[in-house]
Amino acid sequence: MPLVVADPESGSTSGGRRERRAPWIELRPCARQMFIFKRMIKAVSPGARPGDIVQVYDRQGTLLGHAHYNPHSQIAVRMLRFGSGDVDECFLRDAISRAAILRTGTLRLAECTDAYRVIHAEGDGLSGLVVDRYGDVLSIELFSLGMYRMIDSLLPMLHEACGTRHHRAATSARVEEREGFTARKIESPDLPGEVRITEHGVRFRVSFAEGHKTGFFCDQRDNRARLASFCGGAEVLDVCCYSGGFGIYAAVKGGAKEVTCVDLDEEAVALARRNADLNAARVATVHADAFVYLRQMQQNGRAFDVVVLDPPKLIFGQRDEGEGRKKYFDLNRLALPVVRPGGLLLTCSCSGALSREAFLEILRVVAHQTGRVVQVLAATGAGPDHPFRTDVPEGEYLKALWLRVQ
Repeated sequence: MPLVVADPESGSTSGGRRERRAPWIELRPCARQMFIFKRMIKAVSPGARPGDIVQVYDRQGTLLGHAHYNPHSQIAVRMLRFGSGDVDECFLRDAISRAAILRTGTLRLAECTDAYRVIHAEGDGLSGLVVDRYGDVLSIELFSLGMYRMIDSLLPMLHEACGTRHHRAATSARVEEREGFTARKIESPDLPGEVRITEHGVRFRVSFAEGHKTGFFCDQRDNRARLASFCGGAEVLDVCCYSGGFGIYAAVKGGAKEVTCVDLDEEAVALARRNADLNAARVATVHADAFVYLRQMQQNGRAFDVVVLDPPKLIFGQRDEGEGRKKYFDLNRLALPVVRPGGLLLTCSCSGALSREAFLEILRVVAHQTGRVVQVLAATGAGPDHPFRTDVPEGEYLKALWLRVQ
């Protein structure tokens, strides 16, 4: 449905209740939320441009707050601040400072690691912005045109709050297509191609040229440490291992008898091998498709005491939800039979569109079809440096189910 453009002379729609400062938008009846889709917009001021910060009004003409606006995206409005206050330098500096203090003060993450998330988008009130810290480097992902346009102003504030010097900021091709822009290269001139980080005494290389997302998955930090307690003397299989996080923890902290790391990405496998060497850990690495490898293990009658499934995001939106659920089903259907009786399956989903309940239902069906009795020992998620807001349930994207298989 096309949007109604307001009369520029009046500064409001015919149903407007007050004088408005452009640019602004007016909403149809909808619940208060941070993500506002195109269909929820009733009118837009003529001066509103993609990437602008706009005032957001409800249908009665009451100011709800300020947001980034982009009519090219399905999420046309990303709320930044509710109420009458502006999204200015003071607001942004305060939001960044609060986020940094949460990590360094409340959570005291520096006591166990020099790699953690500093800004978690909506969870920290800065929709479209993700910032991970790796030592002296800030690795940034931008998910909206509005945040991309603001990044040059945000970088000094981020470095000041974190005490860092280097940075890189990137967007994915999917985001650029969705948001309708092409990003320039943004990185500090002396940015190292790789840094070393430490997490609970385990060391990893973070490669910015070869890495996925921001370069490392800090969200699984607590789950990696927890897994180690199940691995004493165990044969461990880490499927979709990326840079080897779970497998290397199993070897270094868990005392595993044998560890095998599998990934389809050849560069990830090479990085996992280098990370194992960095920790003097005996880890076998395999370059293979997860589905093919698990099917081969079944055919060979091979079983493991501990199996980890941590695939990349398989559901990006409603259009691919059915196919994504099928992939989660098939992957777990192949994995469950290679877990020894009494063994552990840690299966994960980082698809925000797949709820914890839906993920658990997939596992129920898999257990029934494979004839295995499965006990759920725990259901965990991302570490506390990845907070999510109650009004943005999609922020609880990571689901980790700990299953004892009989």
